[in-house]
Amino acid sequence: MINKLSVRFSIAEICDCLNVSRSGYYSYQLRNKHPGKREIANRKLTIKINALYVEHKRRYGSPKITQCLRKDGENINHKRVERLMRTQGLYARRKKRFKPATTNSRHINPIAPNLLPQYKEKLSGINQIWVSDITYIPTKQGFLYLSAIMDLFSRRLIGWRCTDHLKSSLIIDAFRMALGKRKLSGNILLHSDRGIQYASNESRAFLQKYNVQSSMSRKGNCYDNAAMESFFSLLKAEALPEGGVFINKDIAKTELFEYIECYYNRKRIHSSIGYDSPVEFEQSLVK
Repeated sequence: MINKLSVRFSIAEICDCLNVSRSGYYSYQLRNKHPGKREIANRKLTIKINALYVEHKRRYGSPKITQCLRKDGENINHKRVERLMRTQGLYARRKKRFKPATTNSRHINPIAPNLLPQYKEKLSGINQIWVSDITYIPTKQGFLYLSAIMDLFSRRLIGWRCTDHLKSSLIIDAFRMALGKRKLSGNILLHSDRGIQYASNESRAFLQKYNVQSSMSRKGNCYDNAAMESFFSLLKAEALPEGGVFINKDIAKTELFEYIECYYNRKRIHSSIGYDSPVEFEQSLVK
């Protein structure tokens, strides 16, 4: 009878003999073992994360993806989402360094006082403070100019107009759109910068017709209108194509409509309003 000898070798010796690294061996073992509950849960979460990332067109990083998952019933930590996104190579579009747009404030028209700070102290609902501004949208056919009006309480874009000129009618048309969406009750404050479009005789007469109180930022201080500047920063990071320039003006207008009306107002969540979209937040006010 032949005695069977039992010879044991360490993992290190086996790896040296087969000329493979120990880290490679352990990685192989991990890949081929049966996944545990945590791994299964992570795989399911990764599928949801990828779906949200695609749905929001790379506009969300891990903080907002986390909030979306929580609204969907997931009790999840932000760091876990961040780790899973990093392993998948999922990163939000990076915002460019903020550069305030300049408008022509060298004019002799009357300048309204800055009433925003005192009105904000009493802000308690929609249709009390509207903020407005103008920014440029670059295309290969030249610039477009976007005038927008936001309800400061809900952060909803209620009026906007995009054209290839900077006449006073640009902001008047945006205001007309806002009037079509809102029923005015009482006085409204419209805050803007000191640009000639807002200080023109036509614009002031139009606002007075609807009993709207005008307010303007301090000289050279665009941060008085921080909510609008923040929106324009988001829009340029999230709506403009790679490279930051639209192919033509028609495509630019179509993409701006999709971003403002279909995405920003209805889907994009905001920390300042409890991680709701502006439309969701306004709907919650009447429940």
